[in-house]
Parts: sequence; C-alpha cells; structure tokens
Amino acid sequence: MEPIIEPVSLDLLKAELTSGRKLRDTNKGKNEIYVVNCHNSPNVMREIGRLREVAFRDSGGGSGLSMDIDEFDLMEKPYEQLIVWDPDAQKILGGYRYILGCDIKLEENGQPHLATSHMFHFSEKFIKEYLPYTIELGRSFVSPEYQSSKAGAKALFALDNLWDGLGALIQERPDMKYFFGKMTMYPEYNRQARDLIQYFLFKHFEDKEKLVYPVEPLVIETDKAYMDSVLTKDDFSEDYRLLNAEVRKLGVNIPPLVNSYMSLSPTMKMFGGGINHEFSEAEETCILVAFDEIHEAKKARHIDSFIAQKISRMKERFPIFVENMGDNLKQMIQQRHKRRQERIEKRRQKRS
Repeated sequence: MEPIIEPVSLDLLKAELTSGRKLRDTNKGKNEIYVVNCHNSPNVMREIGRLREVAFRDSGGGSGLSMDIDEFDLMEKPYEQLIVWDPDAQKILGGYRYILGCDIKLEENGQPHLATSHMFHFSEKFIKEYLPYTIELGRSFVSPEYQSSKAGAKALFALDNLWDGLGALIQERPDMKYFFGKMTMYPEYNRQARDLIQYFLFKHFEDKEKLVYPVEPLVIETDKAYMDSVLTKDDFSEDYRLLNAEVRKLGVNIPPLVNSYMSLSPTMKMFGGGINHEFSEAEETCILVAFDEIHEAKKARHIDSFIAQKISRMKERFPIFVENMGDNLKQMIQQRHKRRQERIEKRRQKRS
C-alpha cells in the first residue's frame, strides 16, 4: 500500500476555489459548496484524491494508491467534483463526484462508460429511458476529522451539507430527473447486519424490471427464515424500526449514507449489490432516486433553501425589483425551471 501524499498547499486550493465555482452556501454549519474538475482545479483534485484515500482507508477500504484518483476523474470530459468547504478551518469537509447523463458515452458493447460499469449491467430500457436524464453519483466521503463529534456542528451537518449540494444540482439541471449511485459497505462490516439491510432493501425497493443488475451479485448468507422473523412489517417505517433495532443488537449501526438514502424517497429503486474488486472488495449496492418523488421535507430543506439563497442574492443586486415581486418571485423561478424542462424535453423528442 502506497503512502498517502502530503496535504496540498492552502494557497493553491484557495486560488482555485473561486467565486465562479461556488454553487451555494450550506443550510447548516456555515460551509460552502463548490463544483470543480481536474482541468480547472488540478490542485483541488489532488487534495480530494488525498482526502478520499484517507477517509476510505479509515473505513477499511481505499485504493491503496497515494491518492484516490482514477481515469473517471481525469478523462477528457471528467466526473465533476462537488465538495463542501469549511471556510473557518479552510479545509475540504467532504464531497461527491458526479457525471450528467448527457455526458456519458457508450462503449463498443453498448454499455455506458461509467465508474459502475465493471460491476453492473445496464438494460437497453435503462440506457434509453433513464440514463440520458440521470446524474450518476459516486465516491462520497466525509473527512475523518469531520466524522468525530469533537468537530461540533461542522461534523453534525456533514451529510446534510452534501445534500445541500445535490439539491442545488437538481434545481440547476432541469434536464436531469434521477440520481443513480452506490451505497458502500466494507468487508469488515457485520455479515448478518449487512444481509438484513440487503434483505430490507429488496423487500421495499426491489427493481422488478431488472433495469440494472450486478455482474457478480452479493451472496446473502443469513437464514431467510430468521430475516423474515425480524422484518415482519409491510410498512416501511415500522419495518425500518425493526431493522435498526436488530442491527444495533448485533453491535453495529446502519451506515450513515445508507440511512440517508433509505429516508430519501418512498419509490427508490434498488438494483442489488456486487463486489468491487477494484476498491478493497467493497460491497456496493446500486440505487435510483427520482427527483420528483423525493420526500417534500427533503425538497424544502435542500432545494427550496437554494432558491431562497438565489432570491437573497438577487435582493442584494436588484432590491427594488425583488421588493416589487414579493412572494411571486419564488413562483417565477419555479415556473422558469419548469419551462426549461419542457423546452429540453421537446428538443429531445425532435431529435429522437
């Protein structure tokens, strides 16, 4: 295993984290969201690679390289990097990488060139009807120092801050309709707890159309009769309480990101799990979430708050206009977003 690189100079990071690359302020913690890539911010990319490797090794994974950067971070049209910046400590708190469906290329075999393609097979229906409208998410991380309660509010709101960034993406990209991504558990995680979580996800969110399926499916080792005796409720919330209690009896907790995804939408699609042999044998489960079906409370917290920030910035620049518009301004922004969606859809229909 290679030694991890030294931290990148703060001056180099700040030179690349310009106002033009800032997406928004976070709801909590007084942090900032930026979007960068390897071409416009090579030094920030190196620091992201360093922090990802630190975070993943700390969780029992990692690439084993001096920094976690791969071909998808570096290709001609690379994955974008959405990061949370702590302006007080002047550090990167965490991040995601993502790619838009319109930027995804197909391989000669007809499969998309994605970071998940070596693990999952994509059906023709998914490629035609979902992929063009999908944002693929991956490599989510929170720096270990922000996973400790000692970091105070900054740590408490780390995952919430990341969702502020994703909420802004939803608003800024009206041509996109879905998030597609992976939930990761490492081999050291309790086998029985892992199987219970997988079984729970299949029970409530199974993709019956087989839109996407793992090349090498995870093997459920735990007795089915036992899992049925634990997960006895048809209602998601009631069954979740049973799952959470049983997992805790086994001496572990449901991983925070898995928890976050499960509470996101009642219609999430779960495509099964597979082994990532290229990433410390991590066990990764693919999911799809439709923007329109995200719980209203989540939308209000992460999307409506972004609209409110935009209105606040407009008020600073055009105070009289904003005052005259009053409560109609938010409605105007939402209607504009909808019209952009409709124009994009019409263009797509003409091309097809």
